[in-house]
Amino acid sequence: MSDTPIYTLGIDIGSTTSKCVILKDGAEIAAQALEVAGIGTSGAQETIGKVLTAAGLSQEQISASVVTGYGRKNFGGDAVSVSELSCHAMGAHWVFPEVRTIIDIGGQDAKVISLNESGMMESFVMNDKCAAGTGRFLDVMANILKLDISELEVKAAAAQSPVSISSTCTVFAESEVISQLSGGAAIPDVVAGICNSVASRVCGLARRVGIREQVCMSGGVALNNGVRGAIARDLGVEIRYDPRAQLFGAIGAALHAYKRYTKNNTANHE
Repeated sequence: MSDTPIYTLGIDIGSTTSKCVILKDGAEIAAQALEVAGIGTSGAQETIGKVLTAAGLSQEQISASVVTGYGRKNFGGDAVSVSELSCHAMGAHWVFPEVRTIIDIGGQDAKVISLNESGMMESFVMNDKCAAGTGRFLDVMANILKLDISELEVKAAAAQSPVSISSTCTVFAESEVISQLSGGAAIPDVVAGICNSVASRVCGLARRVGIREQVCMSGGVALNNGVRGAIARDLGVEIRYDPRAQLFGAIGAALHAYKRYTKNNTANHE
């Protein structure tokens, strides 16, 4: 058997960000890269270039590639396309082997995935086409408040009396936030209300699937402790967190590539 390492590439093209991970022998992250440029841009190719440079590898040294995410069907490369549900399930299970429920909040949608003991997806539910309960909702609200998206977590932590944002539509919620501000509500209290609003919608999805611990989050919104904390309180469970949460889809894609390559390579040598 060859001692040459097997490098596989996972590409996750989201609506707002492109993520890439290179795995070595399906067991170790050799490099990772993220670009705030998603579907409809050159972000994916730029991210691939960055991750190859970070790993010190050429494209020819990649044994297999898998692309996933919102923009996978628009990817012009030769990578195999795999659904983001499958990739997020595999990536989360790789990081948290005991996880049974994944809450994934991306830029355009939110989904909750239930896994069995082997890490295989058993069921899932996704939100409707409304932006409420997604990263896009948080982007819109941050823009209204003239805050950077990264500031929301800090502001929410300083809340004394979170306001209620009850509208299920982003447009109406925007009006509700403006009304709260006009009425003198403190920005931290409004931000906490926004985080609670996102959590409430996602927890509704989670209850439809059924919550089984361990529970983890994936996707960019997982980085926001204001939302994570609100979900944990609403569901009454601990939410497992890893700083690589935004890369779970790309990790899963690289794992899929590794499994496909080793399976085909084994079959060819039998």
